[in-house]
Amino acid sequence: QVQLVETGGGYVQTGGSLRLSCEASGRTFSPTTMGWFRQAPGKEREFVAVHTSSDRTTFYADSVKGRFTISRDNAKNTVYLQMNSLKPEDTAVYYCAGHPNRIALGSRRTASVYSYWGQGTQVTVSS
Repeated sequence: QVQLVETGGGYVQTGGSLRLSCEASGRTFSPTTMGWFRQAPGKEREFVAVHTSSDRTTFYADSVKGRFTISRDNAKNTVYLQMNSLKPEDTAVYYCAGHPNRIALGSRRTASVYSYWGQGTQVTVSS
């Protein structure tokens, strides 16, 4: 079983930055596909970004493209989400997700496809 632990959430003003980290543990391998999702109060969980180590590709939701950057340190089994130019609408609980294999391109934005989930970390952006 793989455990994912997120850190780095917090409170920031509009235009500020935060970096989230997600460390995978519990198995000898790191999940091939690692992504970030978020869920605001009263809304469904939505895709934010994904990194696939097998083909070194990254994809972003249109709402965060150009502001957020996903990266990965395989030696540390950790994936990061650098969030810049934060907006109040970015306020949500951010979840790290993982899958042991490469996910088909058309499915990487679908939460139900992922096998592993972290407990979530709160990000609050004040206006």
